[in-house]
Amino acid sequence: MIPVPSEKYRPAHPVVMPFDMANRQWPSRTITHAPIWCSVDLRDGNQALAVPMNVEQKLEMFEALVKIGFKEIEVGFPSASQTEFDFMRRLIEENRIPSDVAIQVLVQAREDLIERTVQSLKGAKKAIIHLYNSTSPAQRRIVFGLEKADIVAVAVRGTKWIQDRVNAGRLPGTEVMFQYSPESFSATEVDFSLEVCEAVVAQWGPTPQKKMILNLPDTVEVAMPNVYADQIEWFLTQIKDRNSIILSLHTHNDRGTGIAATELALLAGADRVEGTLFGNGERTGNLDIVTVALNLYTQGIHPRLDFSDLNGVREMYERVTRMQVPPRQPYGGDLVFTAFSGSHQDAINKGMHRRQEASAASGGAQPVWDVPYLTIDPRDIGREYGEIIRINSQSGKGGVAWVLETEYGLTLPKPMHKEFGPIANDHADKLSREISPQEIHDLFTETYLTQPRAKYRLIEFHSESDRLRPPSARGEALLTVDGTETTVKGIGNGPIAAFVAAVAPLVGEFDVAHYSEHALGSGARTEAIAYIQVKFPDGRTAFGAGRNTSIETASIGAVVSALNRAEAGKK
Repeated sequence: MIPVPSEKYRPAHPVVMPFDMANRQWPSRTITHAPIWCSVDLRDGNQALAVPMNVEQKLEMFEALVKIGFKEIEVGFPSASQTEFDFMRRLIEENRIPSDVAIQVLVQAREDLIERTVQSLKGAKKAIIHLYNSTSPAQRRIVFGLEKADIVAVAVRGTKWIQDRVNAGRLPGTEVMFQYSPESFSATEVDFSLEVCEAVVAQWGPTPQKKMILNLPDTVEVAMPNVYADQIEWFLTQIKDRNSIILSLHTHNDRGTGIAATELALLAGADRVEGTLFGNGERTGNLDIVTVALNLYTQGIHPRLDFSDLNGVREMYERVTRMQVPPRQPYGGDLVFTAFSGSHQDAINKGMHRRQEASAASGGAQPVWDVPYLTIDPRDIGREYGEIIRINSQSGKGGVAWVLETEYGLTLPKPMHKEFGPIANDHADKLSREISPQEIHDLFTETYLTQPRAKYRLIEFHSESDRLRPPSARGEALLTVDGTETTVKGIGNGPIAAFVAAVAPLVGEFDVAHYSEHALGSGARTEAIAYIQVKFPDGRTAFGAGRNTSIETASIGAVVSALNRAEAGKK
């Protein structure tokens, strides 16, 4: 990097948007409805692949796009190669295009390419012919060596070549819409873009009943997204025959703000959006339509695209494009609904419980979504709650408890979170990786239930009530202590108290500080699990857990488990 960037680079804003926009309106507007969507996966996304899709892969992608709900799909550049031409013919001849879907094709302003493109469309029900030519100062000067008037002439001439063929009946039975793009609009003086577009509009002659599309691409992001929004708003306030124009956007992501540029340009008055699934495209990619659509959804606006099975869409995309969706990609990435941070896990856990409580209180009605750190309900797009909280050494106690509850139905009492959470974190730290729900469950089982290195083991326990002095109970337990069997007896106001009194001579005096239990499932043979915390006179505490079809046996097992945990804590 050079020490004075201004010696090499200049800001684009004064060049592309030289007009005063003091009265801009877009910052105070709100998006209230979904735009018209056009997928360019099969053209713009495909040409950016190291290994382009074959015909079968393109067919699979096309069918997936139709299923999602796209009504306009740019399927290729049929004049560019025989493969592209053949794919177009196969779509048409095999009647694969639904009657309400328009296929879009791209073509440069060259007559031979336009002729080939028109040939490829014969028999299509609805088609958008997309003409483009470059307009920016750099393209005019460096690539083409043309003046502004020459650029206008190229655009108008290409428009007329298409118009002549349509008017001559070359596409009988096809509803044709015309689209023009001043390529590199974002780097073109906006007044010159207007000049080119108005010349094209004048040639084509759209009407409010039969509109044409003006597509203003942010071909290479050269300025902040607010500048693109200014360009769009200024253009729309100046263009003639606005009621005959569908204003379309096509943003790229060179500055990493393609999504922001699109959303701000929609505020500026655009009607239509072109993009790709997960932002696939040249350089840093196109607009990610999944993100913009689901951004609308989280604001209560249906995007008119269906991403209910986003995992399935992603699997198809990765298979046919050989691209990978990054783990932090909004909505679709592996980790976007995942919290490793303890405070985040705790907040999500509380939010989920509050939502369940609100739903139960309202008789099952779903309350407005309001869960900290989650902008969308993962279930709405086919994701699972199990993906939300994952455990590593940075995770919190609430996250560990959440995993055990949601995956295995173990509702640990809140004070127990503080004991088992650090145990799980330490385990992850030793492994230097994330630990799975199964590993967490196995760790819980080993720590509290099986306890392979336990000093005390319960063999059996019996109790009976003292009918003469209720509510006292007599208890007798057969234990092993370091492998040696011993029988103990005690009296208390219930079975647990009787057992505590019975083992006190072996372990010392202690109290039960916390007790809770719940069923694990339903039915006659359903097991119960009990959680008990013991407390010793010196302040030491330890939790234990016991599991059995008998709640009494489970409770006594939980006391033994807690005593083993306390014994281990002394070492």
